Amino acid sequence: MRDARLHRSFSTMFSTMKRCLREPLLHFLLMGLVLFGVYAYINRGRALIESPRQIVLSLDELRTMTAYFESQWHRPPTPQEFQAMVEDKIKEEVLYREGLVMGLDKGDTIVKRRMAQKVQFLAEDVAAAHEPSTAELKGWFEKNTDKFALPSRYSFRPVYFSPDKRGTNAHDDAARALARIARQPEDSTMIVSVADRFMFQDYYADRTPSAIAIEFGPQFAVALEKLEPASWQGPIESGFGWHLVFVDSVIPDRIPAFEEVESEVKTAWLGEQKAQAREKAYQSLRSKYTVLLPAPPDKQTASAPARPPKQEIPTTSGEGL
Repeated sequence: MRDARLHRSFSTMFSTMKRCLREPLLHFLLMGLVLFGVYAYINRGRALIESPRQIVLSLDELRTMTAYFESQWHRPPTPQEFQAMVEDKIKEEVLYREGLVMGLDKGDTIVKRRMAQKVQFLAEDVAAAHEPSTAELKGWFEKNTDKFALPSRYSFRPVYFSPDKRGTNAHDDAARALARIARQPEDSTMIVSVADRFMFQDYYADRTPSAIAIEFGPQFAVALEKLEPASWQGPIESGFGWHLVFVDSVIPDRIPAFEEVESEVKTAWLGEQKAQAREKAYQSLRSKYTVLLPAPPDKQTASAPARPPKQEIPTTSGEGL
């Protein structure tokens, strides 16, 4: 009789256990315990590492320090030099942590800017992780060909007439000289006898309009672009004085083929992607904040010493406090 009761009790207990094992809630709890155990095993000792009074230098950090030393001195550090580097690293970490405890990072413009830069760099790293295909770059290049346009280039010989030597007659002297050398070749010896010595070059090859403007002035560059090649023309005024100019050759501006500038296209594409990622990340973060600025004072209260009221500036999402 007693054995029969025990048998019924065990049967009831096993039936209950079977039903419990089929319960999804129990499965969830068991999985949670397993994950917790795995996490605790992986992160064993982490509490000690993250202790504010314990400084841990990893093997990778020590290798980086050694590699940096070798890149500068082209040899491995001696044991004394290595120990000094380690101590410098420890000193930096100690002072950094003490500075945080003292709140020295608060209200520091340089620290704020550096932190803001690091957040931007994180967004840029996400954009840089994508490697564009050739087809993607070609499509982008076709929409931005103006960014890669090659400017026209000029090769020319200037003949100089100095205002310091000729005064107000420099322009007229240049005009009279043009009548004498108009049919002369570019390298005629007659040119030396009618002009003044120029302090810079006698001949300029393959100069872009922007480069010419830097050397001679914008007015000279604009006038030069209007000259016909293979003849003496002028006078043209520059920042130095007056010139007669022989344009030897002109290479027109053009749009290069994609293959000529593929590396430049990739660099520009990556720069645009980083800028877009940076702006997108900022707008996403900006939408979390409401900015308050002082309202502009009216004429009646402009001279009053009262504290200015606050004006709410809504976020880009339209939400406010």
